[in-house]
Amino acid sequence: MQDLTPRARTILDQVDLIVAEDTRHSRHLLNHFGITASLHSLHEHNERQVTEKLLVRVKNGDNIAVISDAGTPLISDPGYYFLQQAHVENITVVPIPGASAIISALSVSGFPANSFLFEGFLPAKTTARKQSLENLVNESRTLVFYEAPHRIIDSITDMGLIFGERQAVLAKELTKQFETIYRDNFIGLLSWLQAKAERQKGEFVIVVAGASPINNKILTPETERVFNILRQELPLKKAAKLTSEITGVSKNAIYNFGIS
Repeated sequence: MQDLTPRARTILDQVDLIVAEDTRHSRHLLNHFGITASLHSLHEHNERQVTEKLLVRVKNGDNIAVISDAGTPLISDPGYYFLQQAHVENITVVPIPGASAIISALSVSGFPANSFLFEGFLPAKTTARKQSLENLVNESRTLVFYEAPHRIIDSITDMGLIFGERQAVLAKELTKQFETIYRDNFIGLLSWLQAKAERQKGEFVIVVAGASPINNKILTPETERVFNILRQELPLKKAAKLTSEITGVSKNAIYNFGIS
């Protein structure tokens, strides 16, 4: 509750209508501050249907506030279509700064924050999720993801397979009562999550160290020899995987050597 800024409170108290993803959830917040403005739902299933009505109200002089269940609206939350159409109609859209899970997690991660890549939620299906992670394996910028509690174990497991021994941070329930921030490699993160069932509950931000610059000298001559033999007969990924199993060298390091 204390993360809601004085400006946000004033705006919410003055607007004619507040639209929110979950009106039941948002009503608790508004009641806490004695805000009595009308409340209307705006979520992925009704956004296109209600947008036209909302735009008519704005054109007729009403001011409408868009809020999220937590954090900054429209960051992996509904509202994109509504705001897109507002811009098309030359309606003024004003940001009201406040809490953001991305920035909060990044600021305490200990990883470089001068340049980062926010990927939002990974695909729910294992094959698509692994492919998305494979596409990021050589990304040198700090990576930031959102994840839901029912997929956190699968995502951390897949990240360990793809990203290897990199350090990462789990930021759980940021700015809430059970906020927890834990940093380790993926094996350590997985062990920590599995140690207690309650650690798997809540909303997560995962911050991952970017890939180190590719350096051909990280492989020993023997590892290079094994890889080069296998590479003549196998696709790159398969050759890197088998070389890793034979030599014990990180699959990612071998893969990076192969594409350099």
